[in-house]
Amino acid sequence: MVQQAKSFSLKTLFSFLGPGFLVTVGFIDPGNWATNIEGGSTFGYELLWVVTLGAVMLLLIQHMAAKLGIATGKSLAVNICEFFPKPVAAFLGFSVVLACIATDVAELLGGGIGFSLLFGFPLWLGVLLTLVLEVFLLVSQRYHRIEKIIVGFLGVITLCYIIELLIVHPDWSVIAPKLFVPTLGKKSIYIALAILGALVMPHNIFLHSNIIHSRELGNSEAEKREQLRYEKIDTLFAMILGWVVNSAMIIVAASLFFRNHIPVTTIEQASVTLKPLAGQFAGLLFAIALVFSGISSSITVSMAEANIITGFLGKPEDPRSTLYRMAVFVTAIPALLIILVSVDTFHVLILSQVILSIQLPFTLIPLLILCRNPQVMGTFRSRNIEFAAVTIISALVISLNIYFFYTTMTGGN
Repeated sequence: MVQQAKSFSLKTLFSFLGPGFLVTVGFIDPGNWATNIEGGSTFGYELLWVVTLGAVMLLLIQHMAAKLGIATGKSLAVNICEFFPKPVAAFLGFSVVLACIATDVAELLGGGIGFSLLFGFPLWLGVLLTLVLEVFLLVSQRYHRIEKIIVGFLGVITLCYIIELLIVHPDWSVIAPKLFVPTLGKKSIYIALAILGALVMPHNIFLHSNIIHSRELGNSEAEKREQLRYEKIDTLFAMILGWVVNSAMIIVAASLFFRNHIPVTTIEQASVTLKPLAGQFAGLLFAIALVFSGISSSITVSMAEANIITGFLGKPEDPRSTLYRMAVFVTAIPALLIILVSVDTFHVLILSQVILSIQLPFTLIPLLILCRNPQVMGTFRSRNIEFAAVTIISALVISLNIYFFYTTMTGGN
């Protein structure tokens, strides 16, 4: 007897919303801040279309990761361990942990800079405070409570940037077409690649395939398809929110810095320049949003790290387990040490993005292989159109990241 799908329920939808928003936090992390601010201050509204393109690409990739989790009932880490030979799985696991640590460096730096701007703390103290808050929230709270906290943080970041948009009075008639009509020149291509390359992050793909299990509605095919239907809406709403915030970053930078012919290349410089142009309140909102971005993104990175380590070791992905909590601490220590011994925060941020660029193919390619395999996915196997679209997107993202890596290492722009 074939079980029929249930009718769409708003109550179920609202209870399902959440996993996609945790992934969106990585979409607006401090690394994105740096590239968006530089793009807006240098090229005005010209690169807004890159954020739109990136949001669409990210939507398809993250949906595929969540679909893998729903269809198999297992995370990407566990699926890799079960499907690939042990040496390959070990390499993939080690590489993604390194990428997570590199990402954690950027997130902790962002929170540290935010605390420094907000309270005048030394950078090291701001970073340490971000780390303490991150670890405390992870080891002392259950998943659903953490999820609510992160969604709340995301709301604060969004509100801060909406208010900043009202303060800077952008030219919406000029902005509207720039969101969808591509324009690219020899000088802007490097920043465009940086913006696009920073959107798709390895840890988010692993994280989404795991946290989607918090919304398990059942194990039958019909129940999984119902879950997939709500997941699509959750991911869509979350990516739209990320698109709005990233676009707002470029619009604010363009309306203030580009309009006044002030190129900005660092987050600290943006804050210092923002206050005389838009007022102390705008500077305060900027710092508050950066603090919440740093803390929330560092939490989601640590969640991904712990899930990846437990998954690759074949242990239960349980936040209450000793191994999970040890993984949170162990992976945070290298990131903290890297920041403490570094004197150039800008180049540390760049290096973290380079490491992500190197690792990204080793996340996307296994995801594509698994989602195309009928033995893994069953009836949820990616169809030709979906597989072709994500393959093209993955090839494009990998190519852009390789090019970004090459130009960064050779000093090209």
